[in-house]
Amino acid sequence: MSQATLLTNLIACLGAPNVLTGPDAEPYLTDWRRTLTGRALAVLRPADTREVVQVVRLCAAAGVPIVPQGGNTGQVAAATPDTSASAVVLSMARMNRIRAVDLDNDTMTVEAGCVLQTVQEAARRAGRLFPLSLGAQGSCTLGGNLATNAGGTQVLRYGNARELALGLEVVTPQGEVWDGLRGLRKDNTGYDLRDLYIGSEGTLGIITAAVLKLFPLAAAQRTALIVVPGLPQALLLLQRARAGFGAALTAFEVMSAHCLRDVMRAFPQQRLPFATLADDAWCALLELSDSEDEQHAQARLEAVLTAALEAGEAEDVAVSVSGAQSAAFWHLRESITLALAQAPACVKHDISLPASRIPDFVIATDQALAAAFPGVAMRVFGHLGDGNLHYNLLPPPEASQTAIQRFVHDRVHQAGGSISAEQGIGQRRVDDLERYKSAVEMDLMRRIKHALDPQGLMNPGKVLSTGAAGPAA
Repeated sequence: MSQATLLTNLIACLGAPNVLTGPDAEPYLTDWRRTLTGRALAVLRPADTREVVQVVRLCAAAGVPIVPQGGNTGQVAAATPDTSASAVVLSMARMNRIRAVDLDNDTMTVEAGCVLQTVQEAARRAGRLFPLSLGAQGSCTLGGNLATNAGGTQVLRYGNARELALGLEVVTPQGEVWDGLRGLRKDNTGYDLRDLYIGSEGTLGIITAAVLKLFPLAAAQRTALIVVPGLPQALLLLQRARAGFGAALTAFEVMSAHCLRDVMRAFPQQRLPFATLADDAWCALLELSDSEDEQHAQARLEAVLTAALEAGEAEDVAVSVSGAQSAAFWHLRESITLALAQAPACVKHDISLPASRIPDFVIATDQALAAAFPGVAMRVFGHLGDGNLHYNLLPPPEASQTAIQRFVHDRVHQAGGSISAEQGIGQRRVDDLERYKSAVEMDLMRRIKHALDPQGLMNPGKVLSTGAAGPAA
């Protein structure tokens, strides 16, 4: 089938307004960080699962690759095509319906193009909580969240996206539909296909819908921004908060003073609630979600924070007294990435380690980087509660960003950590995956890819290098 014939068939399937080419397609072709721009045969905008099936079957018959795309907010260019113009981009934006809410089962069935914030708001209107929370929640979509096994700020209590999905609907590379939209919390009937597709970044099939877990809304919430002398004290504070709050501790973030000063410079309208903040200080941001009432939440928070101040784990504390102040604290945290985007260059690392090893790792790696790359500036923040740090660096002009990233990733690997905690592999970290995963792991992944997508048409060049779909000889 020629490309012209394929486009004609796609227009017949989706309608001309939903087959975009030329300038109309351009907004879909550049990644969120605006460092990679691809080309595509067309951008396709299906309205439902039936249309996705038709698209996949047409592309499979023509041998045309498919790049699924949600909100295009990822950090690793997993939803960006290459420059060959041989692939189609499959935008899920029109598949944005909430199909069902089952309050007796505490589940919600949503389509892949639903924006995360829309899902959160729908759950709240129903008197429930959907706890996945990200800085990009106003534009990222559930399909992308599941395809990357997104993390966010409440993994400490509720887990990653994988833990929040009970079932999926997936269109396979052959254009068949796997209907796994079962709201079951227990189902030991064979291999867990759900967990195989979640986190696969669109390389094994296209997630079109999901059954999500819902939770009770908190009776009261408290947010505290706390100045700590350093990361060792932040870890002690985390331990104290866990002991004092138990499952009510729903978030525990850390941010270096340098990150917060970047936010103040980039967004002068934002304010820190502290008169001073030392250069070597850190801030912890914790959230308590109480099941009883406001008075109970306040008493628990005061007890933990008073003990932390007396023990020297905390130096200053600001506690939210309103929803607006709590939102302002979170806005500081969520603005760090936007502030760093204004830097001339930023070498980003999305790493994870056991939380117990993070203080020593950061202290030692900061020192080693300063010696190896004089002039490098650290901008570190992240989710200490679940062991995930965004260990970002502002490099001196003469330094090789590739060398810096290799330096950091080597140290993470040596410490028993992961080079991608929540952002995935995409096309940016394909070589890193090959470097740090064992030969056995890589061969198993290639075999899975080849078994499910023998033509290699699902998001080629992401996770595994192009041409690596077959099993090892």
